[in-house]
Amino acid sequence: MAATIVADASFLVALLAGRDHHHGWAAAQARERPPPWHTCEAALSEAFFLLGPGGAPVLSDLLRRQALRSSFSLTENLDAVLALIGKYSRLPMSLADACLVRMTETMPEPIILTTDADFRIYRRHSRMIVPCVLPTD
Repeated sequence: MAATIVADASFLVALLAGRDHHHGWAAAQARERPPPWHTCEAALSEAFFLLGPGGAPVLSDLLRRQALRSSFSLTENLDAVLALIGKYSRLPMSLADACLVRMTETMPEPIILTTDADFRIYRRHSRMIVPCVLPTD
């Protein structure tokens, strides 16, 4: 079975913003792990905000083509997401990060693409490492 790729906002921004420090890494990941990619609405909100008006059309196109899919229901996972936010309140954990960690608990063979090193701290199912790929620099 192929991995389920979960896209963090930081990966999407790095991929779509050519001047981003991690653009080369993100482009290589996109080639190695082609769509469809899964994400949550909170991560999409962050990505749209960070990309601004210049990046919105490309991100919108990914969504329209279903290369990027909003595959998470906060309503159905609310208690688990809020528990994660409470557990990591000292970091603090964003809503988007909590949703993505929860996605790894519910999807088969998940891998998060991210530039956010906090995903190395987070745990899924309380004690399991969150499978993620980050740039090495």
